[in-house]
This record gives sequence, C-alpha cells and structure tokens, in this order.
Amino acid sequence: MLRSVMPRRPLPTIAATALVGLALAVLPATAASAHVRVVPESTAAGGWTVLTVRVPNEKDAATTTQVVLDLPTDTPLSHVGVRPVPGWTAEVRTATLPQPVEVQGATITEAPRRVVFTATGDAAIGAGEFQEFALQVGPLPAEGTRLLLPAHQTYSDGTVVDWDQPTTDGDEPEHPAPELTVTAADAGSDASSSDRAAVWFGLGGFALGAAALVVALVTGRRRQVQP
Repeated sequence: MLRSVMPRRPLPTIAATALVGLALAVLPATAASAHVRVVPESTAAGGWTVLTVRVPNEKDAATTTQVVLDLPTDTPLSHVGVRPVPGWTAEVRTATLPQPVEVQGATITEAPRRVVFTATGDAAIGAGEFQEFALQVGPLPAEGTRLLLPAHQTYSDGTVVDWDQPTTDGDEPEHPAPELTVTAADAGSDASSSDRAAVWFGLGGFALGAAALVVALVTGRRRQVQP
C-alpha cells in the first residue's frame, strides 16, 4: 500500500524563520536603546551601587573622544568612584551645592558634580562600537527619587550631542537623559543581620574544627592500641 507522505520542512529553515521572528521582535527595543544609557547594579535607597554608563558611537565618519556625565545637586551622591578604562582618563569634579543637603544625618555643602571621561591615543569609540564606564556611587537617596544623569558626547569632528531630555509619559524624546529610579531599601542587607550571620558562620566553623580534632584524636588512639 502506498502512503502519501507530506514533505517535512527542513529544520534549518524552521530555525532560520524563528531567528528572523526573534530579530524582528527585539529590533524596536534595540533601536530605541541605541543611545547613552545608565545601567545600575542595584537601586536600593540608602545603598551603594555601580552605575554602568554605556556609550555607543552613533556616527559613521567620526569617533567619540569625550563623555561628560552630570550628577544631581538636589539629591547629591556624596561619593563617586571610577573604574579605570584602558586608554581613557577619568576626572571627578566636585563643586559647591546650590544649597546644603542632608545625607544620612550629615549636612553636606559640596559633592561630586561632574565626571569627565576623555580618550587618549587611539582609544576613541569608533563607528559601530560602544564603550562602558563604571561608577561606584552612594549612598542613594530616598525611595522613589528619580535620578537624571545628563550626558554630553563629544565627537572627533567637534560636534557635541547632549543627552539631557527627561522621558515623560513613557514617550522617549530625541535625546533622552540616562536615568534611574531609586527603589525601596533592602531590609535584608542591614549591618546587624550581616554581623549575626558572621557570628553564626564563625561558630559553625569552630564547631566543625573541634569535631575534626576529636575524630583525629580518637583515630590516633585506635591505631596505637592495635597489635
């Protein structure tokens, strides 16, 4: 008996179709995020975090030679540290605040105001490339605070692109500013909890060490009494 067998679609074709569909699905999000962005490691109020500033080069005929990041003054970050990037210099510039601000019980009158990253040699960001700059900052302000970090991108042709426009009503402007929103404090990471955990780990380690010593002594005595 002859059976009619429907031709099977080759697996490579199926895989290719799936990949095309996935690419089309993520394309709008990728295109929308192809600007200077800040990616926080964490956003817990009162905590410390690492902010990764991602800078793509958006010109075909010029390179990115400098990136300047403005820091907030109404909710200042009292500490800003930079991670070295080969071929780039980083300068944290401190300035007097418009008015004194209380940060975790201390009144501060000046704070880091701007971070300047400058390329040296051939380290500039080329066409189709991006670079990441990491900042350790803290402490973060209260929950719900929206931190805008305007960036200014300088190209080798002398033009400067200001990424300083806030996003409103979910609509992204032409030159959106890098930003993040502070979330609730992480209650599980308080110092007392960490201290208690350290004590229990220490006691556990001591108990294991004592048990190992007892086993060694008993084993040694058994070997001594064997004929």
